Amino acid sequence: MASKSFWKRHSLRVRDDGRTRAAELTLRQSIYPLCLVTVLFFLWGFSYGLLDTLNKHFQNTLNISKARSSGLQAAYFGAYPLASLGHAAWILRHFGYRAVFIWGLFLYGLGALLAIPAIIYHSFGAFCACIFIIGNGLGALETAANPYLTVCGPPNLAEIRINIAQAFNAIGTVVAPVLGSYVFFVFEEEVALKNVQWVYMAIACFVFILALVFYMSDIPEITDADMEFQAGQTHGGAAGQDLPLRKQYRLFHATFAQFCYTGAQVAIAGYFINYVTETRPGTDSALGSKFLAGAQAAFAVGRFGGTAIMSVVRPRKVLLVFMTMCIVFSAPTITQRGNTGMSLLYVAFFFESICFPTIVALGMRGLGRHTKRGSGFIVGGVVGGAVAPALMGVAADARGTAFAMLVPLCFFVVAWSYPLAVNFVPWYRDTADAFVTPDRDAEHLGREGADGGATEGHGF
Repeated sequence: MASKSFWKRHSLRVRDDGRTRAAELTLRQSIYPLCLVTVLFFLWGFSYGLLDTLNKHFQNTLNISKARSSGLQAAYFGAYPLASLGHAAWILRHFGYRAVFIWGLFLYGLGALLAIPAIIYHSFGAFCACIFIIGNGLGALETAANPYLTVCGPPNLAEIRINIAQAFNAIGTVVAPVLGSYVFFVFEEEVALKNVQWVYMAIACFVFILALVFYMSDIPEITDADMEFQAGQTHGGAAGQDLPLRKQYRLFHATFAQFCYTGAQVAIAGYFINYVTETRPGTDSALGSKFLAGAQAAFAVGRFGGTAIMSVVRPRKVLLVFMTMCIVFSAPTITQRGNTGMSLLYVAFFFESICFPTIVALGMRGLGRHTKRGSGFIVGGVVGGAVAPALMGVAADARGTAFAMLVPLCFFVVAWSYPLAVNFVPWYRDTADAFVTPDRDAEHLGREGADGGATEGHGF
């Protein structure tokens, strides 16, 4: 009997038409599940930061061009649509969030294990295939984690929750290049490649253990009925949640913006080491990796700082300012050199910080029963990270990395259309604001049973 009860309590299948308590959790009640999901953000931040370091490492050890090394980003981000619109989306709709978390961690660990023989045989193509598997795992995790964070807890704190979690993603991107500077670039080729093997072995062990933790943990599931209820309580989905998915035009605009923004961010990070080694005299790859860690630290500071600003300023306004500054500070890097160019990139990294998670949170506003599928589209938009680095690699091989900064600049400018729309087009703006300043009944649901649970709506 006890065994039967155990398996029933840990079942991964959840009915989507039934209400659960997830959409009505107070701030205090949501802390444990959100902390557990936040660990996932650190994992893919670490994996992403490691990828940027390996991009330059393989150029050195395998003697490949900048354009070919972008195959790492193409494999990693090219896997995201397959996960977010394919297998992860199917599991999410037919089972639930916990099942997707476990599935994504399994793929992540499998790809990390398979990477070891690929490294032993010096096969860049095989390693890209392993990165593709890892990308599928991380794409699955992100497909589930982003909507989970936006719904699990008081709705008026959704942008803050997702930005705090993404701040730990940024910490992962700092740790990875620091690790790379000490274990990849300061040893002979064979020793460095063995170090890469040990790193991926450690990753595999950790994620398999984490998958077991997710299976054993009693975290609330979130159903379509929960998301429809939360949208109705805030009145944020009244104008659009009953429309079919194909008419959710705000969602598709957010997806396109995510495609362009992610492409720009990944391209800059992927070729940062190339940029500083080419434009700053006396900079080798190991020092360049440490500079990249510093840039990622600026990114992490921006995440925490941007999240703090969102407690008093509407997230849509913060997004507009930050993305505008990305354009302002990345444009001069095309012509500037040395410490000036690198410093400009540091500031650009700072302002990139909150763009991705805020586009996700705003893009899912008002989707109601379409939230799970909508999340898949927005996460799938990160396939831009497979396109822009390849274009930048071709430009860098032809004219140098500094000139190639024109590529991410163009992507930033196009992505800028979304924060402009969400601030100045009433249909976009009103839907976003309805969730940030919910009515009294919704606030009461968020605070019920807690000592100072949810905070009041944002000002401005």
